Amino acid sequence: MGQVIGEVLPLALGVAISPIPIIAAILMLLSPKARGTSLGFLFGWLLGIVVAVVVFTLLSSILPESGSDSPKPIAGVVKIALGLLLVGLAVRQWRARPRDGAAPVLPTWMSAIDSLTAGRGFALGFALAAVNPKNLLMGVAAGLAVGSDSPNIGATVVAIVVYTVIAASTVAVPVVAYLLAAQRLATPLEALRGWLTRNNATVMAVLLLIIGVVVIGKGLADFS
Repeated sequence: MGQVIGEVLPLALGVAISPIPIIAAILMLLSPKARGTSLGFLFGWLLGIVVAVVVFTLLSSILPESGSDSPKPIAGVVKIALGLLLVGLAVRQWRARPRDGAAPVLPTWMSAIDSLTAGRGFALGFALAAVNPKNLLMGVAAGLAVGSDSPNIGATVVAIVVYTVIAASTVAVPVVAYLLAAQRLATPLEALRGWLTRNNATVMAVLLLIIGVVVIGKGLADFS
């Protein structure tokens, strides 16, 4: 079980450190409908993470492999392909970063966050977790690791829970903290939003590159 958790930890951190969902959550917390919209977003975010990892865990568990201690070439090929996709996204993100003091470009849907309802916040959170290509690739890699390497159902459940808790933490913590101490957190949240906005592309490029290399390494190990 420790090996499986070790494999999903960097992937969960990759989802957790993704700046766009954090920025979206902060903007919701600074909006007129902060409580309802942010809670809806958090629940959608959690559900999206769970759905992605569970679906791909179930799919990967049916891959034809010979045994737990034998080479796993099919899983290895899939992991290498996922790793290469992540590295490709890292390169694309790095090339798209703002230069020479240019203002960073954020998704156009962020301008409509002030008018979101709790239901639309839920849908947005689910989409960012389960449909967004960057986070979806993390979920695919995590599901593949859990489904192909977990020795039993108990280990599978624990690995999925660990992945979900860590991946969701960076959205959950500010939302819960805001609900408990809204007045004191407004200024720190605005400062954090500004930093993440300025450094979004760089953070994601470095993150995707590191995780892509890790996933490729895990894929190569499956051939031995």
